[in-house]
Amino acid sequence: MEFQLPINIRPLPRPIYYKDHILLMGSCFTEHIGDALSEVKFSTFQNPNGILFDPLSGCKSLISYTQNRHYKESDLFQLNEVWHSWQHHSKFSGMNPEVVIRTINESQQKAHAFIKKADWIIITLGSAFSYRLNGLTPNPSPGGEGSNVANCHRAPAQWFDKKLLETDSIVSKLGDCITELLKFNPKLNFIFTVSPVRHVRDGVVENNRSKARLIESVHHIVEQFEQAHYFPAYELVIDVLRDYRFYDIDLVHPNYAATDYVLEKFADSCIDTSSRELMTELKDIIIARKHKAFQPATTAHRQFLRVYHEKTKALKEKYPFLDLEKELIYFNS
Repeated sequence: MEFQLPINIRPLPRPIYYKDHILLMGSCFTEHIGDALSEVKFSTFQNPNGILFDPLSGCKSLISYTQNRHYKESDLFQLNEVWHSWQHHSKFSGMNPEVVIRTINESQQKAHAFIKKADWIIITLGSAFSYRLNGLTPNPSPGGEGSNVANCHRAPAQWFDKKLLETDSIVSKLGDCITELLKFNPKLNFIFTVSPVRHVRDGVVENNRSKARLIESVHHIVEQFEQAHYFPAYELVIDVLRDYRFYDIDLVHPNYAATDYVLEKFADSCIDTSSRELMTELKDIIIARKHKAFQPATTAHRQFLRVYHEKTKALKEKYPFLDLEKELIYFNS
């Protein structure tokens, strides 16, 4: 008897290898994937603009990395004594505009350099709703009236017009973006996912309409570009797990068990066999690195450190591209 709806996930024709460079961007679910890959020492760079939800913001940001766009203080606006960018998450905001701009441009330059050598871009789309500045915005000049914003920064709702993007519009924007990215770096491959996080503030019915448009749009893109692929994170949570015990207390965000399940399926279908074996070795070392000894002066603990120092050293010699310096320092202590 089946207790879960089976799902067939096709392996990538060209899987992810440990030497690959992976840029991840999009909704908060992106960071679950990125953090998991980063922890086991994949070369990753996450959300250079911070968390982004809609496809227009994602495309605009990606193109800005290829152009190495340099932001100016005139691109910022002030709200409640804090300076913000309409194109960046609030983690970039601050009370000193010079610091805000410097932080934004440092991230831009890092993204520009990273995307030059990147092998993969993983894009997680969260919502098909777009927020645009309107005539009621006191100072729309940084973005311009009618322009899409990536983050509303808790500004008054009347400053924005909210629109559910049409599927054709999403497909067009994503297609143009991928074309530009491939001109900049022809070796790029893309993995699209749709976030299983429900945007209940939009309304349950509206959230489902939004997710449906994202899924339909991404499948159009996958059919157009052989470098583009779809990973069914949304379906794994919504259709396979399909139970509130796999959600956090807010009943919206998938919990640890759900995200771990999705990541396991991601590894199985998107990462090559030898890299998965290396991941297992590295997880053992990482768990040991996190171990906190109650009696660190004991002979047993010193022996534990010696054993894992030798394991880590051997792994570093075998795979010199791995960054294991923190682990070597810790086990050598």
